[in-house]
Amino acid sequence: MQILKEVLLDTAMLNIGIISGGGKLPLFVGRNLLKKNYKVCFFLIDGFANSSDYRKYLNVKIKLNSFTDILKSLSVNNIDQIVMLGKITRPSIKDIKFDLNTINLIKNYLLEAKGDDQLLKSISSFFSNKGFPLFNWQNVCDDLFSSENCLTKKMPSKNAIKNLNKGLEIFKIIGNADLGQSIVIQNQLVLGIECLEGTDELIKRCNDYKNVGDKNILLKLSKYNQHHSIDLPTIGIETIKNMNLYNYEGLFIEKNKCIILEKDNLINYCNNNNIFLSTINKID
Repeated sequence: MQILKEVLLDTAMLNIGIISGGGKLPLFVGRNLLKKNYKVCFFLIDGFANSSDYRKYLNVKIKLNSFTDILKSLSVNNIDQIVMLGKITRPSIKDIKFDLNTINLIKNYLLEAKGDDQLLKSISSFFSNKGFPLFNWQNVCDDLFSSENCLTKKMPSKNAIKNLNKGLEIFKIIGNADLGQSIVIQNQLVLGIECLEGTDELIKRCNDYKNVGDKNILLKLSKYNQHHSIDLPTIGIETIKNMNLYNYEGLFIEKNKCIILEKDNLINYCNNNNIFLSTINKID
């Protein structure tokens, strides 16, 4: 009992700042942390986070153009550790305020040509060196993930397994590149690999390439060199609705490395529309 009290006390004392881009993921993770007695403040990135979603929660508006202002805001709000979640695009050079911290970030971390994964790692290193390390939120939000072989009533067919195996072989080749996290396969042929358009657009695009035969499957995995504290694959119910619209058989996601938003509602939707959702491991 004493150990439990100490854990709860340590949790309550830790003040987490969630730097929030677009989408629902920052809110889902923040709510999860609040339920587990963490103090949470959302730092809403102007132009990306929808402030109306955060009205019930402690929040501060920030802009990407000045890292000095962001650091000051974190300090004023007594943040101990940070989480960076949500969709953003890189700011234009003309919009950046060239204060000392922003110049140092560009000089020390961002001058080399880098993909999004390396960019995120560089930014996380910058914040850590300034006294705001990344909080390992996955360890306390494990209910957002799954390791069940199949979460739905419908099981993958033999054709779906064949398509999965093809997809895993392809992902082993591309998974070290800074590309997308999703692949669509049909008839053991790759119809599409996710690029900048995102998973939902990939699902729609691949409908144009579908041939006579089995149904499409979607495979969603974390990249081999992915920064798992910042950028994890995520599925929500809109993705499943798009799969249903374009007559997909189901979805394979990576065990314990793919976030499932609104898990119960998503699984119910799959069950009501004869779509499977299974978890698998990547090829090492």
